[in-house]
Amino acid sequence: MSGWQTVGVIGAGTMGNGIAQVFAQAGSTVKLIDLNADALARATKTIDKSVNKLAEKGKIDASDVAPILGRISTHDALAAAGDCDLVVEAVFENEEVKARIFAELDAVCAPDAILASNTSSISITRIAASTKRPEKVIGMHFMNPVPIMKLVEVIRGHKTSPETTAIVTGACEALGKTPLEAEDYPGFVANRILMPMINEACFALMEGVATREAIDGIMKLGCAHPMGPLTLADFIGLDICLNILNVLHGELGDPKYRPCPLLARMVAAGDLGRKSGRGFYDYAKG
Repeated sequence: MSGWQTVGVIGAGTMGNGIAQVFAQAGSTVKLIDLNADALARATKTIDKSVNKLAEKGKIDASDVAPILGRISTHDALAAAGDCDLVVEAVFENEEVKARIFAELDAVCAPDAILASNTSSISITRIAASTKRPEKVIGMHFMNPVPIMKLVEVIRGHKTSPETTAIVTGACEALGKTPLEAEDYPGFVANRILMPMINEACFALMEGVATREAIDGIMKLGCAHPMGPLTLADFIGLDICLNILNVLHGELGDPKYRPCPLLARMVAAGDLGRKSGRGFYDYAKG
């Protein structure tokens, strides 16, 4: 068991459905919440496919598939999170939207419920300030793909209590994850280090230093990275990379975080990576 009886997950995108899946696998009842009915339908199919694939590979027993899927229900209103012990927000990287969601969750959830954000760069302290329980607000930054990646970056806001941190750390371990703590500074650790590398790869491509294949190949073969930075950017989503770089540049004020103009141009053109069918590479044919 994850230690949580009922978990709410806000946002049925790639991260949200992965988070819902791992909690359900750990035995929690999960409420997956999204205003978009199509997103919920896609998430349900994705989770079904993912859990069945785990069974096919022998990672879980085939007899566990139906109970895992049965523990996940879908809802189209935040009020559904009212009886949750833990709520994990996993919507897109927009501070205003997140603050609005947390204010509403604060109103509908029990006073002792913990509210977590899967944000990859936005201040937990500022998100917590939209609630009356900042000591119970924390960052739980899962990595993509959630069912496979072991890390959860646990981020303490300025007023996050040690008790909240300890409870969430224990819950991550119960999920089979490795929780590592970070302080609440822009980009935390993972993206503060990763995004400048991706950004520099974009500059190298824009300036003609090497081809996309050479840039990725050099980092794979020379630095033992499992995938090159441009391939990784396509996997993450170029829009997400740009958003994180804008946060780093805006909040730290250091020009080394200035987003590459090529990256900004590609996002403006709608070339967002795998999810749009084209980024640094073409995925139209799979």
